[in-house]
Amino acid sequence: MVERARWRDVFGHAEFRALFVAGVLSVAGDQLARVALAVLVFDRTESAGLTALTYALTYIPDLLFGPLLAGFADRYPRRSVMILTDLARAILVAAMAIEGLPLLAVILLLLGLQAFGSPFNAARAATLPAVLPGDHYVLGKAANDMVVQFSQVLGFGAGGAIVVAVGTSGGLLLDSATFLLSAALLAVGVHRRPAPTGGTDAPRRSYFKDLSAGLSLVARTPKLRTLVILATIAGFYVTVEGLAIPYAHEIGQGPTAAGLLLAASPAGAVAGMWLITLWPPERRMRLLGPLAALACIPLALCFLTPGLVPTLLLWGISGMASAYHLPTSAAFVQAVPDSQRGQAFGVASTALKGSQGLGILLAGLVAEGSSPSFALGVMGTVGLCAAVAAGAAWSRARRPGPEVAGTSPA
Repeated sequence: MVERARWRDVFGHAEFRALFVAGVLSVAGDQLARVALAVLVFDRTESAGLTALTYALTYIPDLLFGPLLAGFADRYPRRSVMILTDLARAILVAAMAIEGLPLLAVILLLLGLQAFGSPFNAARAATLPAVLPGDHYVLGKAANDMVVQFSQVLGFGAGGAIVVAVGTSGGLLLDSATFLLSAALLAVGVHRRPAPTGGTDAPRRSYFKDLSAGLSLVARTPKLRTLVILATIAGFYVTVEGLAIPYAHEIGQGPTAAGLLLAASPAGAVAGMWLITLWPPERRMRLLGPLAALACIPLALCFLTPGLVPTLLLWGISGMASAYHLPTSAAFVQAVPDSQRGQAFGVASTALKGSQGLGILLAGLVAEGSSPSFALGVMGTVGLCAAVAAGAAWSRARRPGPEVAGTSPA
């Protein structure tokens, strides 16, 4: 049985500390850039529609460039990929801060900024298993994911205060500085490692053949394929984010209640990730399916249109159960050969974000013809059925049997 790691062991790794702080800076910079750009666009256009469109554009490059650019993390030294993409993002954000820059130019710079995030995130995700062995990696991943969730709870408020204090251009320049500091930390704190290889002397395939191989690896390996399916269950319960404001209105509440509802799920996720790290590794893997189902059940209860406090509890429980993503993503990365981790991470990340975007879109369409509570109830019910099926597939995939060459058991 694999021994459960402890937090002090994980943070005892100097390389992990550098990667962790660099990740915190990257998340903080992304949040600050979104707030600053939203303010910039609204100040110039006074258009809520264009402001929302600009904000939405910060997510689109992940879908377009996720699998396409993540593969650079498998072809070049990952430390170099992280440093170079941080420097590129610092330059792009600094360019956005130029006064009087045409709005179209700002949007193009924004798309470039988000595109460079794909190889950075893939390289960082692929480096962590080399830095943290065994269950130490799971706790390291938990620390990173909890920071991301905290940024959702607190980031927008802090970002707004910073923009008010230093102005839009000042906020963007501060964002540029976070990327420069991240690059410096990686240069000093992370060891040089050669570009990953497939363990053979054969010439490297073309980039697009590597891309195809990454897709094929995930598709033909039962454990990897099922782990991705389990991750995409998020597309059902993430719909609370898209419908929180109209749902608050439906139950007779205002913007303050909507803010509390938006914070309930990520706050629950932070608590859930902390709790799940206390479990033995084998229990985490056994309960992936039940936890995915539990993440959807609270939404199904929204058919009853409970009041604010019961809804906060329900959405908090859903967020806690969604912590199954932690062992799911950790098992996925650990089961992929090192030479393909960046590409496989890009495939899985795109599947996850695509399911979330599609889920919110479908829930919005259902709510348009009915009500937010009905839409959430439908998504929760369908998600529960999908989670049960995915959990059964995971149980079958975990049974002892032949593995695809180059993979290891999750």
